Amino acid sequence: MHGPSLISLDDEVRYSKLGDLDDLVPACVAMFTEEVGVSPNSGGGASAYRNRVSELVSARRSFVRYLNNELVFKAEVGTVGAEVAQVQGVWVKPECRGQGISAPAMAAVVKYVLADIAPVVSLYVNNFNAPALATYKKVGFEQVDTFATVLF
Repeated sequence: MHGPSLISLDDEVRYSKLGDLDDLVPACVAMFTEEVGVSPNSGGGASAYRNRVSELVSARRSFVRYLNNELVFKAEVGTVGAEVAQVQGVWVKPECRGQGISAPAMAAVVKYVLADIAPVVSLYVNNFNAPALATYKKVGFEQVDTFATVLF
């Protein structure tokens, strides 16, 4: 996306703070495990993974949305280069999925990224993740390429 979303954004989305880590890290682990199929904590990686999440928070590359003191949405900017920021780790609490949280929250993330990080916002999504594909399209993302990731 090169410009803001045309849908209403969720003004409760904000940059994460270090005080959010106790809520944020488990959400990050859950998202990673769901997406990749392996926990980032396996093999003794819990401390390193928490440190990575903390780095993203400290660098203002992490976003959260709370509802009644409960984390319901999170996303990070994993990489920035060549004037493009890549959003990753988008997650909605499973009990809250299908309730219309993700699109306005992503629209807010896009606003922050465009204003503070890079003039273009990108992401990639698995082709089998129909709810995410629908959300990103609603927010205003357009598909520009197709590629495969191979994990071994």
